[in-house]
Amino acid sequence: MTTGVLSPTGRIRSWTRAVFPYVLAILVAFAVAGAFIGSMGFNVLRAYETILFTSFRTPYGFIQTLTKFVPLTLQALAFTVPLTAGKFNIGGEGQLIAGAIGASVVGILLAGLPGVLLLPLVLLGSVIAGALWAAIPGWLLYRFRISEVLTTVLMNFISFSLINYVATEMWPDPAAGHPTTVPIGKGGMLPNIIARPPLHMGFLLTILAVAFVYIYTTRSVGGYELVATGANPRAAHVYGIDVRKLSVLALVLGGALGGLSGGIEVAGVHHRLIEGLQSNYLALGILTGLIAKGNNLAVPFVAFFIAILEVGASALQRTMMIPGEMVIIVEALIVLFVLLSDVVKVGEGA
Repeated sequence: MTTGVLSPTGRIRSWTRAVFPYVLAILVAFAVAGAFIGSMGFNVLRAYETILFTSFRTPYGFIQTLTKFVPLTLQALAFTVPLTAGKFNIGGEGQLIAGAIGASVVGILLAGLPGVLLLPLVLLGSVIAGALWAAIPGWLLYRFRISEVLTTVLMNFISFSLINYVATEMWPDPAAGHPTTVPIGKGGMLPNIIARPPLHMGFLLTILAVAFVYIYTTRSVGGYELVATGANPRAAHVYGIDVRKLSVLALVLGGALGGLSGGIEVAGVHHRLIEGLQSNYLALGILTGLIAKGNNLAVPFVAFFIAILEVGASALQRTMMIPGEMVIIVEALIVLFVLLSDVVKVGEGA
């Protein structure tokens, strides 16, 4: 009689089948990138070593990896949470900037408050700003059925002008030489959980955000409705789920996570608003979400791997003079081969 419970051996086989496409995709991606590196006349094995092990050679390298892990994870979740409901949030960059602006406005205007009040308000300001920024595409989708892909991208461009205005017209730092605001109040700065090299408390907040997303999407009624909406909107509607409102909620939740990433960048890293603080986190966040195949629980593990590659890319440029874009090629190839593994599975199933 079959109980439906896998034996330990069955679980291992199931886990192996799930992980194998990722391992194969990584190996093939590095092999292809190695061919490019070798054709450019560089030492391929040394390049591999630099990319993969720079994060673990020194405490500074490891802390730098964890620091990059924070915005990468939150940006990836800003993409995968709406994806759970079948929506594509391409506006994580604008939501990060909006969150950074919200955190900076609160941190500057209320700079005199004690840290016990100011820090939560700074982070709350970033979450609200990011959620409101995503609510605009959500409303356009709900009211006029305008594709969220288009509107979230356009909102990114608006955020570029907004951050420039805040940093150059509202609270500019005349000594900065770059669009930058004055610092936020000291009470709004995230404390370090490790002193040297410094690692701010945003790392713990990110882990909590991952736990919240996982519990919400797998252990709550609202999360079940999000999953049902993404899996089969028509069936969800038949069973009484308002899929249009759930789509808006999914975008707002993604925006809140994107906004939090901006707030942590301000409160934990820069302590002020700086034009360009979003770096390339949007592209890397989407890459992370795609490699994780929209699995919210897999996101932090993939984000950590991408953070390792990013730190390795910087070292690759410094020590071997190899363009850092080579790592972007590796990341893109990993996505390509992971997605191709799905095509192969479908072909086998047919």
